[in-house]
Amino acid sequence: MKNTLSRGLTNLLPMVLSLWLFWSLFISLDGLGHLLLDIVELDNTFVGAGFILVAVLVFISGLLFSFSPFAWLYGWLEQQLMKFPLFKSVYGSIRDIAGLMKRDGKPKNQKTVLIKQANGGYVVGFIMNQTAPKPLTDALPEGEWVPVLFQLSYQMAGVTSLVKREDLIEVDWSFEDAMRFNLTAGISAKSITAVNDKKAIKTANSEQDAPADKPQ
Repeated sequence: MKNTLSRGLTNLLPMVLSLWLFWSLFISLDGLGHLLLDIVELDNTFVGAGFILVAVLVFISGLLFSFSPFAWLYGWLEQQLMKFPLFKSVYGSIRDIAGLMKRDGKPKNQKTVLIKQANGGYVVGFIMNQTAPKPLTDALPEGEWVPVLFQLSYQMAGVTSLVKREDLIEVDWSFEDAMRFNLTAGISAKSITAVNDKKAIKTANSEQDAPADKPQ
């Protein structure tokens, strides 16, 4: 009985929570769209019309940002608002997080690395940028220092440390899979399976490419 309930909860809970989260997001955006429709006195609409309106507006804004005059105007407005300390802190954090979501067409600076600890163990970290800020490098001893993020399990927070590049071990592991591994403290079976599958494919390819032994 206990195992059956546990198995049902384990399988249903992620699906239910995900659907609830996306449904809540849909309702919120739909409500925002209906507020815009009410402004132009189009209140007799179906459920989802507000969501469609918001999606269309976001798409149009994406097209506008491809034009230099609009992008320049938005950049100027952004610089003016960034003069306010509180807005700068909140907006800057949200913008940086949103920047992590847009990875297509950009060099992927976020690399997975291992850092050896004093007790002989290793910690999974992420190179978030290839260079550290100049005020920090000026204060640190000579060497090539890079900012490395150590993700804390079960939360988005983490600790950023400056580590010498020569002390890093780069890992052939995608940022997304390694992040999932860290966030779930290694419980995520998907990230582990992805790594094992990749190793198996590499091993199979190396065996195929290896020259066959000559008959004696």
